[in-house]
Amino acid sequence: MAADQGRGARPAGAGRQAQVALRVAAPRGAYAARVLRTVAADWTLKVGGSELSLSLVTDREIRRLNRAWRGRDETTDVLSFELGVPGGPLGDVVISLETARRQALEGGWPLGHELRRLFAHGLLHCRGYDHDSPRNAGLMAAAERRLLGRAGMVGESYPELHTAGKALGRRPPTTSQRAKKK
Repeated sequence: MAADQGRGARPAGAGRQAQVALRVAAPRGAYAARVLRTVAADWTLKVGGSELSLSLVTDREIRRLNRAWRGRDETTDVLSFELGVPGGPLGDVVISLETARRQALEGGWPLGHELRRLFAHGLLHCRGYDHDSPRNAGLMAAAERRLLGRAGMVGESYPELHTAGKALGRRPPTTSQRAKKK
């Protein structure tokens, strides 16, 4: 009888699925959309979210968004807009597919790898992570590593944050830490 007690039991949260709205507004984006659909809902749940908006756009559109929201008139690879609503949607992640393609080519890795790196980075920003200080960068690098199974954008930018592959933290910065940045 004792052996049967665990049968059919499901881990907490099993069967739940995050809602991810994916918008493809870049030419030849079908492959990129497939890559991101395979990880988006799972990773959104892993970071404690239930809803997220994800867009694949052109360099022109991401530059317009970067100028409007950050005051930077330049193309970037990923933008994140954290909503900060407890128990609500995490926010919006916007990825430039053109920039992702260039960075994959320059890095010598597949486009799918680059898209997952960018999505993990943007998702973690929506969750409150940042890389504005060495401590926060270490926390974000560790979180990227947990999602990707290898170093992400922050970990590759700050290799000194990794010591023998050990995770450097598990918690995102507090609200007061994020408020100091703004």
